[in-house]
Amino acid sequence: MEKLASSSTATVVPTQHFLFQFHQHSLFFFPKTAFSTFHRNRTEPLSLPCCKSRHRRLEALSSKQDQLWVSEEELELELEEGEDSYLDGDDDDDDSSFLSLSDKPDRNMAMLDDYEGEELDFDYGPDHRSGYVALLGKPNVGKSTLANQMLGQKLSIVTDKPQTTRHRILCICSGTDYQMILYDTPGVLQKEMHLLDSMMMKNVRSAAVNADCVLVLVDARKTPEKIDGLLEEGIGDLKDKPPTLLILNKKDLVKPGELAKKLEWYEKFTEVDEVIPVSAKYGQGVEDVKDWILSKLPNGPAYYPKDIVSEHPERFFVAEIVREKIFMQYRNEIPYACQVNVVNYKARPNAKEYIQVEILVEKNTQKIILIGREGKALKLLATAARLDVEDFLQKKVYLEIEVKVRANWRQDEGLLNHYGYGGQIRVI
Repeated sequence: MEKLASSSTATVVPTQHFLFQFHQHSLFFFPKTAFSTFHRNRTEPLSLPCCKSRHRRLEALSSKQDQLWVSEEELELELEEGEDSYLDGDDDDDDSSFLSLSDKPDRNMAMLDDYEGEELDFDYGPDHRSGYVALLGKPNVGKSTLANQMLGQKLSIVTDKPQTTRHRILCICSGTDYQMILYDTPGVLQKEMHLLDSMMMKNVRSAAVNADCVLVLVDARKTPEKIDGLLEEGIGDLKDKPPTLLILNKKDLVKPGELAKKLEWYEKFTEVDEVIPVSAKYGQGVEDVKDWILSKLPNGPAYYPKDIVSEHPERFFVAEIVREKIFMQYRNEIPYACQVNVVNYKARPNAKEYIQVEILVEKNTQKIILIGREGKALKLLATAARLDVEDFLQKKVYLEIEVKVRANWRQDEGLLNHYGYGGQIRVI
């Protein structure tokens, strides 16, 4: 059984912490086959379900005996009156529930840290192309889904909620004669509510000004509108504008005749080099986007080893996985008030990896909702997070989650810089 304990009070905000320790042999048991949905090394096409909860993924397994699960419906019955409004339920109309990746096999999911201290030769000949690509767009238009499709595996977290992406996620897409370095950026906001929002928009701009070409995504279902604001946010101050591609995403949800009219409108009323319709969810049109990028990238050597998919460390993606599960399980202001940090990560040769995670919220009421009555909401969160972390790392882990209150962290410049929101783009 899980160990439930109370720790000492917080140093910044006096409040009792809730410490939740979770490991494999505990309240919930899952068959071995549950760990086969994401692999670091695969040699076959991957169709990765990006589910709203791990419960739905496990329901697809043919053998469900010995499975114990606290469903979201059961959980809501246990919560105090009013708390259930903060838990996210299933939505049959969600068009981002599944991410079907393209037919190409996944690359080895190596990280830059794996090559520390090695002398590397990145000379791939005079015809090799390489460069930086910035993905811009309003929240929830499919930037992360497109980045994952182009990469061939899931790296950026994806949910049906806007503003899921907070950091610039660096995705390195390599082939025999090219290397595209994609920056998946936060959605461009019309109004900045917190200092965090302002710092995220600075990250969008810094990604765009360092790019060799820019991709601007719009939702094909929406009424066509000028994208001047998006371009101004990203590359408005540049004298020499980089090549710009307008991507009309979610074309699978629009009738062909309507799509043709919108294509014609964007080609006529926007100052871009080309307009391409795609369905990032199903991979339709993604190869056309890659071909366009390759035609714009300069000749040059690779900046990274060809099997590297990101320069972010593994602990960064562990925190992102936990944050993704928060977005999937909770609603209203709860996901946006959470900051996830990996505070301890220990590799143990003869034992499970030890990972200690803290979730910061701004109010004690948010902490109570995040934990849930008798800790059941946090158990559900920890279950989904631990399983996906193990899928990602391909290792068994001992996950420890602690919930703390840090008042107004989204307005604290020092904390935001410490959490990585104020960093500058690294251009090699």
